Amino acid sequence: MSTKLLPNTQAPALTVDLVGGSRFDLTSETPENFTMVVFYRGYHCPVCKGYLQKLNSLAGPCADAGLSVIALSMDNAERAAKSAAEWELADLRIGYGFSEQVARQWGLYISKAIRDTETDVFCEPGLFWIRPDGRLYLVDISNMPWARPDVEFLLSKVAFAVEKNYPARGDY
Repeated sequence: MSTKLLPNTQAPALTVDLVGGSRFDLTSETPENFTMVVFYRGYHCPVCKGYLQKLNSLAGPCADAGLSVIALSMDNAERAAKSAAEWELADLRIGYGFSEQVARQWGLYISKAIRDTETDVFCEPGLFWIRPDGRLYLVDISNMPWARPDVEFLLSKVAFAVEKNYPARGDY
C-alpha cells in the first residue's frame, strides 16, 4: 500500500545511485529554493523521454530559479544510462535502482509490465518540490504516463511561491 504524503511534512528518505557514478542523498541537498524530484517510469516510456528532454532543456532556468533537480526511475544502471545517453539528458542528474518500497513511501503508483519492453515492475510519474529543510511543498502524483505537470509552467511559479511566501496547500 502506498503512503499518502502531506505537504509541510518531512519528505521520505531518498538515496540513489546516479548515472555517471556518484550518489544522490536528499538530506544533502542545499537548494536555494526547492529540490525538484521527478520520478519517471523508465527507459521503456516514450512519454518520459519527451518529458525529461523538456526538463533537460530547462536545466539552466531551473538552476537560475534556485531549483536542484533530479529525475529517477526504478530502472537498473544499464537502462538508466541508456535513458541518459539516448535521450541526451546531459544536464540532468539521473538516478536509478530504488525499490518498490521506496516508491510506495513516496506515494507513487506501481504498475506491472504489459509489454516486453517494460521492466517487470515500475513506478508511475511523480513530481515533488522539497524545501531546503526537507519538508514537502508540492506533491503531484499520477497513475498514467501522460498526466504530468507542465514543468515550464511550474518553473514560472517558483519566484511567486518564494516572493509571496505562498504556503504549501493541502496539508489540512
